[in-house]
Amino acid sequence: MNSRSRKLVKYVVPTILSSLSIFLFSIIDGIFVGRGVGTDALGAVNLAFPFIMIFNALVMLFTIGGLTITAIRYGRNDEKGANQAFMHSIVMAGLISAVFALAGLFLTRPLLRLMGASEYFMDQASDYLFWYAVFMLPCGLYYGLNGFVRTDGDPVLVSASVIISSGLNIVLDWLFIFPLKMGLKGAAIATGLAQLGGFFVVLVHFFKKKGILRLRPQPFDKRLMKLILLRGLPECIAQFGVPLTTIIMNTLLTSYIGETAVNVYSILAYTASFAVSIFMGTAEGIQPLFGISYGAKDEEDLRFYLRAGLWISFVGSTLITLAVILLRAPICTLFGAEGVTRQMTIEAMPLYAWGFIIESVNVIISGYLYSTTRTRQALIANVLRSLVFNSLVTILMPKLFGPQSLWLTFGVYEILVLIVSVILLKRADKNGAIQGDNE
Repeated sequence: MNSRSRKLVKYVVPTILSSLSIFLFSIIDGIFVGRGVGTDALGAVNLAFPFIMIFNALVMLFTIGGLTITAIRYGRNDEKGANQAFMHSIVMAGLISAVFALAGLFLTRPLLRLMGASEYFMDQASDYLFWYAVFMLPCGLYYGLNGFVRTDGDPVLVSASVIISSGLNIVLDWLFIFPLKMGLKGAAIATGLAQLGGFFVVLVHFFKKKGILRLRPQPFDKRLMKLILLRGLPECIAQFGVPLTTIIMNTLLTSYIGETAVNVYSILAYTASFAVSIFMGTAEGIQPLFGISYGAKDEEDLRFYLRAGLWISFVGSTLITLAVILLRAPICTLFGAEGVTRQMTIEAMPLYAWGFIIESVNVIISGYLYSTTRTRQALIANVLRSLVFNSLVTILMPKLFGPQSLWLTFGVYEILVLIVSVILLKRADKNGAIQGDNE
């Protein structure tokens, strides 16, 4: 195994394992909620997700932007510059987390109404969102630190923190939902405590002092902060697409099909996290390698990691998508779906799941573009994917082809994004993968 392949294994394999653990974190949470509280509770969680996803998107605005700059400076052996970018990102991630925590605690019901929650779901959804908000500050810092610790050469510790966190979530979900019968409040507290545990594990990296990143105050640099915002904007916009699509889908499903369809969409969303875990794990694991190779001006390594990322994501997401389609009936049983909800989920799963394969390629291309300072190209692709194509396709397709076409919208808009992304990638690399930068 050559040095490139060893690096690929070192960074990508632990990150995929981490992502699979996050999948278990998410799906077991859904199974316990569905079986212990009911499928209406799954719909309530789905209605609270947009606020949580917007929170994640804004945290990623600063962490992804900081990671991109940190990795490039890391590749240049610029220790001081890497630490500056790191600390600017983490401080802003903490501030954003604190603001969202306060909003979730004191504006719970108004926020849920903005996200389309009806009175039918309100009590359960507000329970979940309020208690999730209690833990938002450590959760936001945990999300941010993971990427930096991975870039700083400790992907195994990040994987360990995620696996421990997932294990805690499983145990606490069972305890709070079944023996203690705390309902969605218990599910939210279990998630928060589990992520708090992961946060403490990942902090160990900074006590070991093996890498170059340190949790030390840095003087504020206005130019650096603008650069972090610029580099993080494409991925932030990509993350906004999920809550926007969720809000639109929940509204249209309720209007065209009924409340049951919201529960079905929630099961599809939980199941989607399994396919997403493969290509998101690949993208997150390979992102530091993109940045370090770019900073070191090593075009051959950059090309190798791009090809590897595309193949791993495509093959992995294809296999998992096939498995999800073939096992859709047992998946319904896991979530406690019965009657109309079960039948509707079985029919909708094949229509929805094939979009994972297309999305996997789009995610890798987007990661490559923003990691190599092609911010404009990444921004175009992610705006189209997360604000334009997803909204237009989701709104227009049921009008043109009927309500059942709502389940197809995900794959259709991902295909449109793929066409644009490939064109942007070819144009960006027309004059070579390595360009001048001022990171």
